[in-house]
Amino acid sequence: MTTTARKIDSQMTVNEVLRLYPATVAIFNEYGIDTCCGGGIALAAAAERDAIDLAVLLSRLQQAGEPA
Repeated sequence: MTTTARKIDSQMTVNEVLRLYPATVAIFNEYGIDTCCGGGIALAAAAERDAIDLAVLLSRLQQAGEPA
């Protein structure tokens, strides 16, 4: 079975990114983004809420989610 990597975008939820790319948990933890109870919100909303540069966050998450 072949899977295609999905581009992480600002409308994906924190939980969705974690489900697809478990390695991104380190990035969420680094930025203090809630991955438990607050994981149902879109990345854009989480970045705005926590005053994080969305473009940087998306780039870091994408890198962490790429196959080794």
